[in-house]
Amino acid sequence: MRLRNIKNADEIINKSKYIIIDPKKYKNKFNSLFNNDNPIYIEIGMGKGNFIINNAITYPNINFIGIEKYASVLTKACSKLEDLNLNNLKIMNIDANEIDVIFNKEIDLIYLNFSDPWPKKRHANRRLSDKTFLNKYDTIFKDKRHIIMKTDNRKLFEYSIMSFTEFGYQINDISLNLYQDDIQNNIQTEYEKKFHDKGFPIYKIDVEKK
Repeated sequence: MRLRNIKNADEIINKSKYIIIDPKKYKNKFNSLFNNDNPIYIEIGMGKGNFIINNAITYPNINFIGIEKYASVLTKACSKLEDLNLNNLKIMNIDANEIDVIFNKEIDLIYLNFSDPWPKKRHANRRLSDKTFLNKYDTIFKDKRHIIMKTDNRKLFEYSIMSFTEFGYQINDISLNLYQDDIQNNIQTEYEKKFHDKGFPIYKIDVEKK
């Protein structure tokens, strides 16, 4: 899918009260941004923000941080946030490769929603469920490692199952067709709604490593 460039995207997102302009300076003290010691959940690749915004509304006692590489995409999330007052949500415009220089043993859960599948074998280490990233995640989790992933891509899902289990994760829950299961409290992403409306199965896995 071609990404539409938005003029002055950086300026737009930097005006948002939710943006963390210099996230590196908060390493080891992200709880100070929220003025509490509540758990911190992050979504890597938050897109236009539907998932993380609705999580922040639904779970006020959890702190959420949305991470998105593309400033033009983040402008959509900033627009949705304009009329909201959420004290438990922050967003940052960074590449996922930087995650281990931003956080240090502060994160309780990572969401990976409809990540780029990078279908070519030579690009496997770019997948957010590859061991390259799992090694990075190991350094940012506070205690137990907990990842929840949703995707419409069967091959990425199969690859991720193997990657998680080889890295020592245990499967808490797994679905090969989320909307045929008895799901509760499911919050959709924009991609999830799009693919579900077209009749595609949505895959989900919840894994944990102590």
